[in-house]
Amino acid sequence: MAASSSRVMLGPLVAAIDQGTSSTRFLVFNAKTAELLSHHQVEINQSFPKEGWVEEDPKEILQSVYECMERTCEKLTQLNIDISNIKAIGVTNQRETTLVWDKETGEPLYNAIVWLDLRTQSTAERLINKTPGRNKNHLKHKTGLPISTYFSAVKLRWLMDNVDEVAEAVLTHRAMFGTVDSWLIWCLTGGKSGGVHCTDVTNASRTMLFNIHTLDWDPELCKYFDIPMEILPKVRSSSEIYGLMKSGSLSGIPISGCLGDQSAALVGQMCFQEGQAKNTYGTGCFLLRNTGAKPVMSDHGLLTTVAYKLGRDKPACYALEGSVAIAGAVVRWLKDNLGIIQTSTELEKLAASVGTSYGCYFVPAFSGLYAPYWEPSARGIICGLTQFTNKSHLAFAALEAVCFQTREILDAMNQDSGIPLTQLQVDGGMTSNRLLMQLQADILCIPVVKPSMPETTALGAAMAAGAAEGVSVWSLRPEDLSEVTSEKFEPQINPEGKGHVKHSLHTLGFFINQLHLECFSNLKEIPHMLSTCWLLFLITRPNHLN
Repeated sequence: MAASSSRVMLGPLVAAIDQGTSSTRFLVFNAKTAELLSHHQVEINQSFPKEGWVEEDPKEILQSVYECMERTCEKLTQLNIDISNIKAIGVTNQRETTLVWDKETGEPLYNAIVWLDLRTQSTAERLINKTPGRNKNHLKHKTGLPISTYFSAVKLRWLMDNVDEVAEAVLTHRAMFGTVDSWLIWCLTGGKSGGVHCTDVTNASRTMLFNIHTLDWDPELCKYFDIPMEILPKVRSSSEIYGLMKSGSLSGIPISGCLGDQSAALVGQMCFQEGQAKNTYGTGCFLLRNTGAKPVMSDHGLLTTVAYKLGRDKPACYALEGSVAIAGAVVRWLKDNLGIIQTSTELEKLAASVGTSYGCYFVPAFSGLYAPYWEPSARGIICGLTQFTNKSHLAFAALEAVCFQTREILDAMNQDSGIPLTQLQVDGGMTSNRLLMQLQADILCIPVVKPSMPETTALGAAMAAGAAEGVSVWSLRPEDLSEVTSEKFEPQINPEGKGHVKHSLHTLGFFINQLHLECFSNLKEIPHMLSTCWLLFLITRPNHLN
Protein backbone atom coordinates (compact mmCIF):
# COMPACT_ATOMS: atom_id res chain seq x y z
CA MET A 1 0.00 0.00 0.00
CA ALA A 2 2.61 2.54 -1.06
CA ALA A 3 1.95 5.89 -2.62
CA SER A 4 2.84 6.56 -6.24
CA SER A 5 5.78 8.85 -7.07
CA SER A 6 3.43 11.55 -8.36
CA ARG A 7 1.93 12.12 -4.91
CA VAL A 8 4.15 14.75 -3.35
CA MET A 9 1.80 17.18 -1.60
CA LEU A 10 0.23 15.00 1.06
CA GLY A 11 -0.08 17.31 4.05
CA PRO A 12 1.00 16.25 7.55
CA LEU A 13 2.21 12.70 8.09
CA VAL A 14 2.39 10.72 11.35
CA ALA A 15 4.61 7.70 11.97
CA ALA A 16 4.28 4.76 14.33
CA ILE A 17 6.77 2.35 15.86
CA ASP A 18 5.05 -1.02 16.24
CA GLN A 19 7.33 -3.19 18.37
CA GLY A 20 5.73 -6.61 18.65
CA THR A 21 6.75 -9.98 20.03
CA SER A 22 7.99 -11.38 16.74
CA SER A 23 8.85 -8.27 14.72
CA THR A 24 9.37 -4.52 14.70
CA ARG A 25 7.74 -2.24 12.13
CA PHE A 26 7.80 1.45 11.34
CA LEU A 27 4.81 2.80 9.42
CA VAL A 28 3.91 6.25 8.07
CA PHE A 29 0.31 7.41 7.64
CA ASN A 30 -1.38 10.39 6.04
CA ALA A 31 -2.93 12.24 8.99
CA LYS A 32 -5.91 13.43 6.94
CA THR A 33 -6.90 10.18 5.24
CA ALA A 34 -5.31 7.49 7.51
CA GLU A 35 -3.74 6.00 4.36
CA LEU A 36 -0.65 3.88 4.94
CA LEU A 37 2.09 5.35 2.73
CA SER A 38 5.11 3.18 3.49
CA HIS A 39 6.55 0.83 6.08
CA HIS A 40 9.43 -1.50 6.87
CA GLN A 41 9.56 -4.61 9.03
CA VAL A 42 12.38 -6.51 10.78
CA GLU A 43 11.98 -9.88 12.49
CA ILE A 44 13.01 -10.19 16.15
CA ASN A 45 14.91 -13.21 17.44
CA GLN A 46 13.58 -15.00 20.49
CA SER A 47 15.74 -17.18 22.71
CA PHE A 48 14.57 -20.05 24.88
CA PRO A 49 17.39 -20.69 27.40
CA LYS A 50 15.30 -23.21 29.36
CA GLU A 51 11.90 -24.82 29.00
CA GLY A 52 9.24 -22.16 29.48
CA TRP A 53 11.74 -19.27 29.29
CA VAL A 54 11.34 -16.68 26.53
CA GLU A 55 13.81 -13.80 26.14
CA GLU A 56 14.67 -11.08 23.65
CA ASP A 57 17.73 -8.84 23.36
CA PRO A 58 16.89 -5.22 24.30
CA LYS A 59 19.70 -3.92 22.06
CA GLU A 60 18.39 -5.92 19.10
CA ILE A 61 14.91 -4.49 19.73
CA LEU A 62 16.30 -0.94 19.75
CA GLN A 63 18.46 -1.52 16.66
CA SER A 64 15.48 -2.96 14.80
CA VAL A 65 13.56 0.26 15.49
CA TYR A 66 16.37 2.41 14.07
CA GLU A 67 16.69 0.13 11.04
CA CYS A 68 12.95 0.24 10.32
CA MET A 69 12.91 4.04 10.68
CA GLU A 70 15.81 4.60 8.29
CA ARG A 71 14.61 2.11 5.69
CA THR A 72 11.09 3.59 5.71
CA CYS A 73 12.53 7.09 5.29
CA GLU A 74 14.53 5.81 2.31
CA LYS A 75 11.37 4.33 0.78
CA LEU A 76 9.47 7.59 1.28
CA THR A 77 12.27 9.54 -0.40
CA GLN A 78 12.17 7.14 -3.35
CA LEU A 79 8.44 7.85 -3.57
CA ASN A 80 9.13 11.60 -3.69
CA ILE A 81 7.54 12.09 -0.26
CA ASP A 82 9.24 14.67 1.93
CA ILE A 83 10.04 13.12 5.32
CA SER A 84 10.00 16.59 6.89
CA ASN A 85 6.20 16.27 6.66
CA ILE A 86 6.35 13.68 9.46
CA LYS A 87 5.07 15.72 12.41
CA ALA A 88 4.96 13.12 15.19
CA ILE A 89 5.81 9.54 16.12
CA GLY A 90 3.70 7.14 18.16
CA VAL A 91 4.90 4.02 19.97
CA THR A 92 2.98 0.79 20.41
CA ASN A 93 4.52 -2.30 21.92
CA GLN A 94 4.25 -5.84 23.20
CA ARG A 95 2.95 -5.41 26.73
CA GLU A 96 4.21 -6.87 30.05
CA THR A 97 7.64 -7.75 28.58
CA THR A 98 10.05 -6.60 31.28
CA LEU A 99 13.43 -4.83 31.06
CA VAL A 100 15.88 -3.41 33.59
CA TRP A 101 18.81 -1.22 32.55
CA ASP A 102 21.59 0.91 34.05
CA LYS A 103 20.73 4.59 33.79
CA GLU A 104 24.42 5.59 33.95
CA THR A 105 25.77 3.31 31.23
CA GLY A 106 22.53 2.84 29.27
CA GLU A 107 23.23 -0.90 29.15
CA PRO A 108 20.54 -3.54 29.72
CA LEU A 109 21.25 -5.60 32.84
CA TYR A 110 19.54 -8.70 31.49
CA ASN A 111 17.61 -9.80 28.43
CA ALA A 112 13.99 -8.69 28.15
CA ILE A 113 11.74 -11.31 29.79
CA VAL A 114 8.90 -11.74 27.30
CA TRP A 115 5.25 -11.73 28.43
CA LEU A 116 4.90 -15.43 27.49
CA ASP A 117 7.72 -16.48 29.83
CA LEU A 118 6.89 -19.03 32.57
CA ARG A 119 10.04 -18.92 34.72
CA THR A 120 8.19 -16.91 37.37
CA GLN A 121 5.74 -19.69 38.19
CA SER A 122 7.31 -20.37 41.61
CA THR A 123 7.56 -16.61 42.26
CA ALA A 124 3.86 -16.19 41.47
CA GLU A 125 2.97 -19.15 43.70
CA ARG A 126 5.01 -17.67 46.57
CA LEU A 127 3.23 -14.34 46.17
CA ILE A 128 -0.17 -16.05 46.09
CA ASN A 129 0.69 -18.10 49.18
CA LYS A 130 1.18 -14.98 51.26
CA THR A 131 -2.32 -13.68 50.44
CA PRO A 132 -5.27 -14.39 52.75
CA GLY A 133 -6.79 -17.67 51.64
CA ARG A 134 -4.12 -18.10 48.93
CA ASN A 135 -6.29 -16.01 46.62
CA LYS A 136 -4.75 -15.15 43.23
CA ASN A 137 -7.32 -12.35 42.89
CA HIS A 138 -6.22 -10.67 46.13
CA LEU A 139 -4.94 -7.56 44.30
CA LYS A 140 -7.62 -7.49 41.61
CA HIS A 141 -9.63 -4.69 43.27
CA LYS A 142 -6.71 -2.32 42.62
CA THR A 143 -5.06 -3.81 39.53
CA GLY A 144 -7.89 -5.54 37.66
CA LEU A 145 -5.51 -8.51 37.31
CA PRO A 146 -4.88 -11.89 38.97
CA ILE A 147 -1.42 -12.68 40.34
CA SER A 148 0.10 -14.45 37.35
CA THR A 149 3.35 -15.12 35.51
CA TYR A 150 1.93 -12.90 32.73
CA PHE A 151 2.42 -9.51 34.38
CA SER A 152 5.53 -7.37 34.79
CA ALA A 153 5.80 -7.09 38.60
CA VAL A 154 6.32 -10.84 38.95
CA LYS A 155 9.02 -10.79 36.26
CA LEU A 156 10.71 -7.80 37.89
CA ARG A 157 10.63 -9.55 41.26
CA TRP A 158 12.33 -12.57 39.65
CA LEU A 159 15.04 -10.36 38.14
CA MET A 160 15.74 -8.72 41.50
CA ASP A 161 15.90 -12.12 43.21
CA ASN A 162 17.95 -14.00 40.62
CA VAL A 163 20.18 -11.59 38.66
CA ASP A 164 23.04 -10.12 40.69
CA GLU A 165 23.55 -7.20 38.31
CA VAL A 166 19.93 -6.17 38.71
CA ALA A 167 19.96 -6.50 42.50
CA GLU A 168 23.17 -4.45 42.75
CA ALA A 169 21.87 -1.73 40.42
CA VAL A 170 18.70 -1.44 42.49
CA LEU A 171 20.75 -1.10 45.71
CA THR A 172 23.04 1.53 44.17
CA HIS A 173 20.12 3.50 42.68
CA ARG A 174 21.25 2.95 39.08
CA ALA A 175 18.42 0.66 37.96
CA MET A 176 15.60 1.68 35.67
CA PHE A 177 12.62 -0.60 35.07
CA GLY A 178 10.34 -0.41 32.10
CA THR A 179 8.23 -2.27 29.61
CA VAL A 180 9.31 -2.07 25.96
CA ASP A 181 7.72 1.36 25.45
CA SER A 182 9.74 2.85 28.32
CA TRP A 183 13.00 1.37 27.02
CA LEU A 184 12.41 2.69 23.50
CA ILE A 185 11.26 6.18 24.52
CA TRP A 186 14.19 6.52 26.97
CA CYS A 187 16.71 5.47 24.31
CA LEU A 188 15.18 7.48 21.45
CA THR A 189 14.99 10.69 23.52
CA GLY A 190 18.64 10.60 24.56
CA GLY A 191 19.24 7.56 26.75
CA LYS A 192 21.86 8.20 29.43
CA SER A 193 22.14 11.78 28.12
CA GLY A 194 18.79 13.01 29.34
CA GLY A 195 16.42 10.36 28.01
CA VAL A 196 12.80 10.53 29.21
CA HIS A 197 11.86 7.67 31.54
CA CYS A 198 8.11 7.32 31.13
CA THR A 199 5.29 4.96 30.26
CA ASP A 200 1.60 5.42 29.53
CA VAL A 201 -1.43 4.34 31.53
CA THR A 202 -2.19 1.35 29.27
CA ASN A 203 1.23 -0.22 29.69
CA ALA A 204 1.39 0.68 33.39
CA SER A 205 -1.93 -1.06 33.94
CA ARG A 206 -0.30 -4.37 32.94
CA THR A 207 2.42 -4.33 35.61
CA MET A 208 0.39 -5.14 38.80
CA LEU A 209 2.04 -2.09 40.41
CA PHE A 210 -0.49 0.38 39.02
CA ASN A 211 -3.78 1.37 40.62
CA ILE A 212 -6.33 1.53 37.81
CA HIS A 213 -8.57 3.82 39.89
CA THR A 214 -6.00 6.48 40.90
CA LEU A 215 -4.12 6.04 37.59
CA ASP A 216 -0.73 6.01 39.29
CA TRP A 217 1.78 3.66 40.89
CA ASP A 218 0.39 2.31 44.15
CA PRO A 219 2.69 2.36 47.24
CA GLU A 220 0.90 -0.64 48.79
CA LEU A 221 1.27 -2.72 45.63
CA CYS A 222 4.95 -1.81 45.37
CA LYS A 223 5.40 -2.78 49.03
CA TYR A 224 3.62 -6.09 48.41
CA PHE A 225 6.09 -6.96 45.64
CA ASP A 226 8.95 -5.26 47.52
CA ILE A 227 9.83 -3.08 44.53
CA PRO A 228 11.28 0.42 45.09
CA MET A 229 9.15 3.09 43.41
CA GLU A 230 12.24 5.07 42.37
CA ILE A 231 13.01 2.60 39.58
CA LEU A 232 9.57 3.01 37.97
CA PRO A 233 8.94 5.28 34.96
CA LYS A 234 6.68 8.32 35.24
CA VAL A 235 3.12 7.51 34.17
CA ARG A 236 1.77 9.75 31.40
CA SER A 237 -1.34 9.81 29.24
CA SER A 238 -1.44 7.94 25.92
CA SER A 239 -1.39 11.16 23.88
CA GLU A 240 1.05 13.95 24.80
CA ILE A 241 4.57 15.01 23.84
CA TYR A 242 7.01 12.94 25.90
CA GLY A 243 10.20 14.14 24.25
CA LEU A 244 12.00 14.62 20.93
CA MET A 245 13.93 12.17 18.77
CA LYS A 246 17.63 12.78 19.39
CA SER A 247 19.25 11.00 16.41
CA GLY A 248 18.67 9.59 12.94
CA SER A 249 16.76 10.98 9.98
CA LEU A 250 13.85 11.99 12.21
CA SER A 251 15.87 13.85 14.83
CA GLY A 252 13.81 16.61 16.43
CA ILE A 253 10.42 14.97 15.74
CA PRO A 254 8.24 14.65 18.88
CA ILE A 255 7.30 11.26 20.27
CA SER A 256 3.75 12.02 21.31
CA GLY A 257 1.73 8.82 21.43
CA CYS A 258 2.13 5.64 23.47
CA LEU A 259 -0.25 2.69 23.77
CA GLY A 260 0.17 -0.98 24.58
CA ASP A 261 -0.46 -2.95 21.40
CA GLN A 262 -3.95 -4.15 22.29
CA SER A 263 -5.10 -0.70 23.36
CA ALA A 264 -3.62 0.73 20.15
CA ALA A 265 -5.64 -1.77 18.11
CA LEU A 266 -8.81 -0.75 19.99
CA VAL A 267 -8.12 2.90 19.05
CA GLY A 268 -7.16 1.97 15.47
CA GLN A 269 -10.45 0.06 15.13
CA MET A 270 -12.26 3.26 16.26
CA CYS A 271 -13.81 1.42 19.23
CA PHE A 272 -14.49 4.64 21.13
CA GLN A 273 -18.04 3.79 22.19
CA GLU A 274 -18.94 1.71 25.22
CA GLY A 275 -19.73 -1.85 24.12
CA GLN A 276 -17.54 -1.85 21.00
CA ALA A 277 -14.98 -4.64 20.83
CA LYS A 278 -12.10 -5.95 18.75
CA ASN A 279 -10.03 -9.13 18.64
CA THR A 280 -6.37 -9.05 17.57
CA TYR A 281 -4.76 -12.21 16.22
CA GLY A 282 -1.01 -11.88 16.74
CA THR A 283 1.43 -14.06 18.68
CA GLY A 284 -1.43 -14.36 21.15
CA CYS A 285 -5.08 -13.46 20.77
CA PHE A 286 -6.62 -10.51 22.64
CA LEU A 287 -10.28 -9.56 22.79
CA LEU A 288 -10.98 -6.10 24.27
CA ARG A 289 -14.39 -4.55 24.90
CA ASN A 290 -14.73 -0.86 25.69
CA THR A 291 -16.54 -0.45 29.04
CA GLY A 292 -16.43 3.35 29.18
CA ALA A 293 -15.25 5.66 31.96
CA LYS A 294 -15.60 3.14 34.80
CA PRO A 295 -13.63 -0.08 35.29
CA VAL A 296 -15.81 -3.21 35.23
CA MET A 297 -14.59 -6.18 37.26
CA SER A 298 -15.07 -9.57 35.66
CA ASP A 299 -16.76 -12.54 37.33
CA HIS A 300 -15.72 -14.88 34.53
CA GLY A 301 -11.92 -14.83 34.38
CA LEU A 302 -11.35 -11.70 32.26
CA LEU A 303 -9.01 -8.81 32.98
CA THR A 304 -9.92 -5.21 33.71
CA THR A 305 -7.49 -2.86 32.01
CA VAL A 306 -7.02 0.77 30.98
CA ALA A 307 -8.01 1.06 27.32
CA TYR A 308 -6.59 4.56 26.68
CA LYS A 309 -6.31 8.10 28.01
CA LEU A 310 -6.03 10.36 24.98
CA GLY A 311 -4.61 13.49 26.61
CA ARG A 312 -3.36 14.76 29.97
CA ASP A 313 -6.71 16.34 30.80
CA LYS A 314 -8.87 13.68 29.16
CA PRO A 315 -10.63 10.93 31.14
CA ALA A 316 -9.35 7.38 31.10
CA CYS A 317 -11.38 4.76 29.28
CA TYR A 318 -11.42 1.15 30.47
CA ALA A 319 -11.86 -2.26 28.86
CA LEU A 320 -12.56 -5.87 29.69
CA GLU A 321 -9.93 -8.12 28.14
CA GLY A 322 -9.75 -11.79 27.32
CA SER A 323 -6.13 -12.83 26.77
CA VAL A 324 -5.07 -16.00 24.94
CA ALA A 325 -1.36 -16.77 25.07
CA ILE A 326 -1.01 -18.80 21.88
CA ALA A 327 -2.56 -17.86 18.53
CA GLY A 328 -0.05 -16.98 15.79
CA ALA A 329 2.60 -18.66 17.94
CA VAL A 330 1.04 -22.02 17.11
CA VAL A 331 1.80 -21.37 13.43
CA ARG A 332 5.42 -20.64 14.32
CA TRP A 333 5.51 -23.88 16.34
CA LEU A 334 4.17 -25.93 13.44
CA LYS A 335 6.82 -24.35 11.22
CA ASP A 336 9.88 -24.29 13.50
CA ASN A 337 9.28 -27.27 15.79
CA LEU A 338 7.38 -29.77 13.66
CA GLY A 339 8.47 -28.59 10.20
CA ILE A 340 5.11 -29.39 8.61
CA ILE A 341 5.08 -25.99 6.86
CA GLN A 342 7.93 -23.88 5.52
CA THR A 343 6.17 -20.50 5.68
CA SER A 344 3.21 -19.20 7.66
CA THR A 345 1.19 -18.66 4.48
CA GLU A 346 1.28 -22.40 3.74
CA LEU A 347 -0.93 -23.17 6.72
CA GLU A 348 -4.15 -21.96 5.09
CA LYS A 349 -3.54 -23.97 1.93
CA LEU A 350 -2.71 -27.09 3.95
CA ALA A 351 -5.80 -26.79 6.15
CA ALA A 352 -8.07 -25.95 3.21
CA SER A 353 -6.93 -29.09 1.37
CA VAL A 354 -8.91 -31.22 3.85
CA GLY A 355 -11.49 -28.74 5.16
CA THR A 356 -11.76 -30.58 8.46
CA SER A 357 -9.67 -31.71 11.42
CA TYR A 358 -11.43 -35.08 11.24
CA GLY A 359 -12.06 -35.11 14.97
CA CYS A 360 -8.55 -34.00 15.93
CA TYR A 361 -8.45 -31.35 18.68
CA PHE A 362 -5.53 -29.16 19.67
CA VAL A 363 -5.20 -27.21 22.94
CA PRO A 364 -1.97 -25.19 22.46
CA ALA A 365 -1.29 -24.41 26.13
CA PHE A 366 2.44 -23.89 25.53
CA SER A 367 2.59 -21.13 28.16
CA GLY A 368 -0.16 -22.40 30.39
CA LEU A 369 -3.72 -21.21 29.99
CA TYR A 370 -4.64 -17.53 30.21
CA ALA A 371 -8.26 -16.28 30.25
CA PRO A 372 -10.55 -17.52 31.56
CA TYR A 373 -8.58 -20.23 33.43
CA TRP A 374 -5.32 -18.53 34.55
CA GLU A 375 -3.55 -21.83 35.04
CA PRO A 376 0.20 -21.58 34.37
CA SER A 377 0.74 -25.31 35.01
CA ALA A 378 -1.40 -26.44 32.08
CA ARG A 379 0.37 -27.87 29.05
CA GLY A 380 -0.71 -28.47 25.48
CA ILE A 381 -2.55 -31.51 24.21
CA ILE A 382 -3.43 -32.95 20.81
CA CYS A 383 -6.13 -35.60 20.92
CA GLY A 384 -8.52 -37.49 18.68
CA LEU A 385 -5.74 -38.84 16.48
CA THR A 386 -6.40 -41.82 14.23
CA GLN A 387 -4.33 -43.62 11.62
CA PHE A 388 -6.08 -41.42 9.05
CA THR A 389 -4.89 -38.15 10.68
CA ASN A 390 -2.21 -36.30 8.73
CA LYS A 391 -0.49 -32.92 8.84
CA SER A 392 -3.35 -31.24 6.98
CA HIS A 393 -5.81 -32.25 9.71
CA LEU A 394 -3.39 -30.98 12.34
CA ALA A 395 -3.11 -27.66 10.48
CA PHE A 396 -6.90 -27.37 10.45
CA ALA A 397 -7.07 -28.25 14.16
CA ALA A 398 -4.53 -25.51 14.89
CA LEU A 399 -6.75 -22.91 13.21
CA GLU A 400 -9.79 -24.26 15.04
CA ALA A 401 -7.87 -23.98 18.31
CA VAL A 402 -7.49 -20.23 17.83
CA CYS A 403 -11.21 -19.93 17.06
CA PHE A 404 -12.36 -22.07 19.99
CA GLN A 405 -10.21 -20.06 22.42
CA THR A 406 -11.75 -16.85 21.07
CA ARG A 407 -15.22 -18.36 21.51
CA GLU A 408 -14.46 -19.08 25.17
CA ILE A 409 -13.40 -15.54 25.97
CA LEU A 410 -16.27 -14.07 23.93
CA ASP A 411 -18.74 -16.17 25.94
CA ALA A 412 -17.14 -14.94 29.18
CA MET A 413 -17.32 -11.35 27.97
CA ASN A 414 -20.97 -11.68 27.02
CA GLN A 415 -21.71 -13.07 30.49
CA ASP A 416 -19.88 -10.19 32.19
CA SER A 417 -21.51 -7.48 30.11
CA GLY A 418 -24.96 -9.01 29.83
CA ILE A 419 -25.17 -7.72 26.25
CA PRO A 420 -23.98 -10.24 23.62
CA LEU A 421 -21.80 -8.93 20.82
CA THR A 422 -23.59 -8.97 17.48
CA GLN A 423 -20.40 -8.86 15.41
CA LEU A 424 -16.65 -9.01 16.07
CA GLN A 425 -14.12 -6.56 14.63
CA VAL A 426 -10.77 -8.26 14.00
CA ASP A 427 -7.21 -7.34 13.10
CA GLY A 428 -3.66 -8.67 13.31
CA GLY A 429 -1.41 -10.75 11.10
CA MET A 430 -3.50 -13.93 11.19
CA THR A 431 -6.54 -12.16 9.71
CA SER A 432 -4.96 -12.52 6.27
CA ASN A 433 -5.93 -16.20 6.59
CA ARG A 434 -9.41 -16.21 5.07
CA LEU A 435 -10.12 -19.77 6.16
CA LEU A 436 -9.42 -18.76 9.77
CA MET A 437 -11.78 -15.80 9.48
CA GLN A 438 -14.59 -17.96 8.08
CA LEU A 439 -14.01 -20.60 10.76
CA GLN A 440 -14.14 -17.88 13.39
CA ALA A 441 -17.48 -16.58 12.12
CA ASP A 442 -18.86 -20.13 12.06
CA ILE A 443 -17.67 -20.97 15.57
CA LEU A 444 -18.85 -17.64 17.07
CA CYS A 445 -22.12 -17.74 15.08
CA ILE A 446 -21.80 -13.97 14.50
CA PRO A 447 -20.24 -11.96 11.63
CA VAL A 448 -16.51 -11.25 11.71
CA VAL A 449 -15.51 -7.86 10.29
CA LYS A 450 -11.98 -7.32 9.00
CA PRO A 451 -10.76 -3.84 7.97
CA SER A 452 -9.23 -3.59 4.52
CA MET A 453 -6.22 -1.80 6.06
CA PRO A 454 -4.95 -4.41 8.54
CA GLU A 455 -2.38 -2.26 10.37
CA THR A 456 -4.81 -1.06 13.02
CA THR A 457 -2.34 -1.36 15.92
CA ALA A 458 0.13 1.04 14.29
CA LEU A 459 -2.75 3.23 13.15
CA GLY A 460 -3.95 3.59 16.74
CA ALA A 461 -0.50 4.72 17.89
CA ALA A 462 -0.29 7.19 15.01
CA MET A 463 -3.73 8.59 15.84
CA ALA A 464 -2.72 9.14 19.48
CA ALA A 465 0.53 10.82 18.41
CA GLY A 466 -1.09 13.05 15.80
CA ALA A 467 -3.87 14.14 18.16
CA ALA A 468 -1.52 15.16 20.99
CA GLU A 469 -1.58 18.73 22.27
CA GLY A 470 1.23 20.62 20.54
CA VAL A 471 0.95 18.40 17.44
CA SER A 472 -2.79 18.44 16.63
CA VAL A 473 -2.60 17.18 13.05
CA TRP A 474 -5.04 14.28 13.56
CA SER A 475 -8.59 14.92 14.68
CA LEU A 476 -10.29 12.26 16.81
CA ARG A 477 -13.71 13.91 16.64
CA PRO A 478 -16.24 11.32 15.44
CA GLU A 479 -17.25 13.42 12.44
CA ASP A 480 -13.59 13.71 11.32
CA LEU A 481 -12.61 10.04 11.58
CA SER A 482 -11.93 8.35 8.27
CA GLU A 483 -14.52 5.86 7.11
CA VAL A 484 -13.13 2.34 7.41
CA THR A 485 -13.70 -0.05 4.52
CA SER A 486 -13.98 -3.66 5.61
CA GLU A 487 -14.79 -7.21 4.63
CA LYS A 488 -17.46 -9.17 6.50
CA PHE A 489 -17.38 -12.94 7.03
CA GLU A 490 -20.90 -14.21 7.72
CA PRO A 491 -21.50 -17.48 9.58
CA GLN A 492 -22.16 -20.26 7.08
CA ILE A 493 -22.94 -22.96 9.60
CA ASN A 494 -26.33 -24.70 9.67
CA PRO A 495 -28.38 -25.12 12.90
CA GLU A 496 -27.15 -28.70 13.32
CA GLY A 497 -23.58 -27.43 13.04
CA LYS A 498 -24.15 -25.00 15.93
CA GLY A 499 -24.84 -27.99 18.13
CA HIS A 500 -21.56 -29.55 17.00
CA VAL A 501 -19.70 -26.36 17.90
CA LYS A 502 -21.24 -26.38 21.37
CA HIS A 503 -20.42 -30.07 21.78
CA SER A 504 -16.83 -29.45 20.64
CA LEU A 505 -16.48 -26.65 23.18
CA HIS A 506 -17.71 -28.91 25.97
CA THR A 507 -15.31 -31.66 24.91
CA LEU A 508 -12.42 -29.20 24.76
CA GLY A 509 -13.46 -27.81 28.12
CA PHE A 510 -13.12 -31.28 29.60
CA PHE A 511 -9.60 -31.68 28.26
CA ILE A 512 -8.62 -28.21 29.42
CA ASN A 513 -9.88 -28.93 32.92
CA GLN A 514 -7.83 -32.12 32.97
CA LEU A 515 -4.75 -29.99 32.32
CA HIS A 516 -5.29 -28.10 35.58
CA LEU A 517 -2.50 -28.41 38.16
CA GLU A 518 -4.60 -30.33 40.71
CA CYS A 519 -5.21 -33.09 38.17
CA PHE A 520 -1.48 -33.83 38.14
CA SER A 521 -0.82 -33.45 41.87
CA ASN A 522 -0.42 -37.23 42.15
CA LEU A 523 1.84 -38.71 39.46
CA LYS A 524 0.27 -42.14 39.94
CA GLU A 525 -3.04 -40.74 38.68
CA ILE A 526 -1.67 -39.63 35.31
CA PRO A 527 -2.09 -42.91 33.37
CA HIS A 528 -5.62 -43.37 34.72
CA MET A 529 -6.57 -39.76 33.98
CA LEU A 530 -5.18 -39.90 30.44
CA SER A 531 -7.02 -43.14 29.69
CA THR A 532 -10.21 -41.53 31.04
CA CYS A 533 -9.69 -38.55 28.71
CA TRP A 534 -9.08 -40.87 25.80
CA LEU A 535 -12.06 -43.07 26.53
CA LEU A 536 -14.39 -40.09 26.97
CA PHE A 537 -13.19 -38.65 23.69
CA LEU A 538 -13.82 -41.89 21.82
CA ILE A 539 -17.33 -42.08 23.25
CA THR A 540 -18.32 -38.43 22.76
CA ARG A 541 -16.44 -37.42 19.59
CA PRO A 542 -18.96 -35.53 17.41
CA ASN A 543 -19.23 -35.71 13.66
CA HIS A 544 -17.13 -32.89 12.30
CA LEU A 545 -18.57 -29.75 10.74
CA ASN A 546 -19.19 -29.91 6.99
